[in-house]
Amino acid sequence: MIARFFLAGFDRRVALALIAVLAIGTVVPLLNLMLPASHVLHVPDYMVALIGKYLTFALLALSVDLVWGYCGILSLGHGAFFALGGYAMGMHLMREIGPRGVYGHPVLPDFMVFLNWKELPWYWHGFDQFWFAALMVVLAPGLLAFALGWFAFRSRVTGVYLSIITQAMTFALMLAFFRNDMGFGGNNGLTDFKDLLGFNLQAATTRAGLLAASSLALALGLLLASAIVGSRLGKVLVALRDAEGRARFLGYPVERYKLFVFTISAAMAGVAGALYVPQVGIINPGEFSPANSIEAVIWVALGGRGTLVGPLIGAGLVNYLKTYLTAAMPDAWLFALGGLFILVTLALPRGVLGLFDRDARRPRTAAVDPIPKAAE
Repeated sequence: MIARFFLAGFDRRVALALIAVLAIGTVVPLLNLMLPASHVLHVPDYMVALIGKYLTFALLALSVDLVWGYCGILSLGHGAFFALGGYAMGMHLMREIGPRGVYGHPVLPDFMVFLNWKELPWYWHGFDQFWFAALMVVLAPGLLAFALGWFAFRSRVTGVYLSIITQAMTFALMLAFFRNDMGFGGNNGLTDFKDLLGFNLQAATTRAGLLAASSLALALGLLLASAIVGSRLGKVLVALRDAEGRARFLGYPVERYKLFVFTISAAMAGVAGALYVPQVGIINPGEFSPANSIEAVIWVALGGRGTLVGPLIGAGLVNYLKTYLTAAMPDAWLFALGGLFILVTLALPRGVLGLFDRDARRPRTAAVDPIPKAAE
């Protein structure tokens, strides 16, 4: 039964993507650890961390595609779910430091000692345990998405209005996390992490392991998303995307379907954020910025909305371009990002993947506009 569910949406494209993702998670660490730095095929440490970060962004893009490409929910707040997962992992990493911090306090993180906190806030308790932090990585964004979706979908908020609500949510969270009295490090956020599960985060082996974990998480996310869209549930989601009124008239509980996929998508974004934080070494309120959520939408649109595989390609392409341009021409990056969005809207409505699959049918490679009609 379970195997049939996961294989329902499994096709050649998903299979190739899975092979590529798992190959990256296997080959890159081996080339980094097994070959000397002088070897032409050696992958340097900084590149391992960079590729691992790209894999987490690909998982975020996949979560956006699940709700936007197959359910028609244009979320401009998935960056908030990503950041919440990151903060849950960051809180665990801060508790792991213990007395090795600058101030040597056995319980309070350094920023709390600096701000003259007397005791650990109640919502920090339990984060000294990895299993609890891992649970919060999924529950924190999942519960927020469930609460937001419960009220929004029951009120039949759709289209551009729902997009604005999700964007307002992430902006409000950004302002809240900037406050020092929230207990999350304020403007500086959480940083100076030492280790994870006893492994030094600065060690090459740990970075390679985090890349492999990111690869595995992306592969599992792709399998789950493929299973959902290939099942009967996925067919209903596409019906909601294309003709929500008709689906409602036929008796489908539209709100429940939307709420389910929105919650699952948020949990996936939280996992991506949790894997992102130990690889970059910091999490701050800037991750809640609405611009980050909009950028994730551009990844999906560029790669190909409603394809599952396209968003992975889009995330890799855009972030590679960002890495290059922010180093070579820092002032040109935002113009390039805006130009990409215009290019996709006018010339590539089906994304990069659509160039190689012109005859595909919905839902996997649907010829859809980057922006839903309700948002035009």
